[in-house]
Amino acid sequence: MRQINVVIADDHPIVLLGVREIIQRDGRFQVVAQATSSSQLVDELHSHAPEVLITDFNMPGDSAYGDGLKLIEYLIRTFPRTQILVLTMISNSLILLRLHELGVVGVIQKNHLYEEIQSALDALASKRKYQSATQESASVIPNVQMLDERIASLSPREIEVLRLFVSGNSVSDIARLLSRSTKTVSAQKISAMRKLEVTSDHALLSYCIRAGEFQ
Repeated sequence: MRQINVVIADDHPIVLLGVREIIQRDGRFQVVAQATSSSQLVDELHSHAPEVLITDFNMPGDSAYGDGLKLIEYLIRTFPRTQILVLTMISNSLILLRLHELGVVGVIQKNHLYEEIQSALDALASKRKYQSATQESASVIPNVQMLDERIASLSPREIEVLRLFVSGNSVSDIARLLSRSTKTVSAQKISAMRKLEVTSDHALLSYCIRAGEFQ
């Protein structure tokens, strides 16, 4: 039986080594390349056109591909025949939901990697979606009441900042538009992120878009 070609990507060598060893023990798969940055990953996918990609969500990015949701969206759009399994430490339900909406075959929390990777490989070999048992509750989008409560906790100035951020403005742009210092705007953005329980710009943007309150 022909083996399934796999590319693996992570910026942590120990994770790469662990995932590679697990895959190599499974006769259905063979690792044809590995990558430690988003640009290297894209090059390897063009070179090998694998059936499967197992990649970290947060890869060192560059201006062309970035990381996080931006990178995953690009990969799904550019390599539609490749099944993508995402490894992550992120538990934000909106981000996890967005990954599934984009079309990844599954998401594994890194702290459960060695417990779940074999089940994920079984799903990949059968071209099935993989639903992590540890994420069933976390992957449900917060209900409307929860969204409303988080948004209601924002101050009027934080909402102003988020609306301009969603429109594509940088912190310095927002400071100029609102006649505030860059330090003040940055603090208001960080405060809003804390209240919304997001930890990156990608997560914040995704949250704001899905909430529909800042467009």
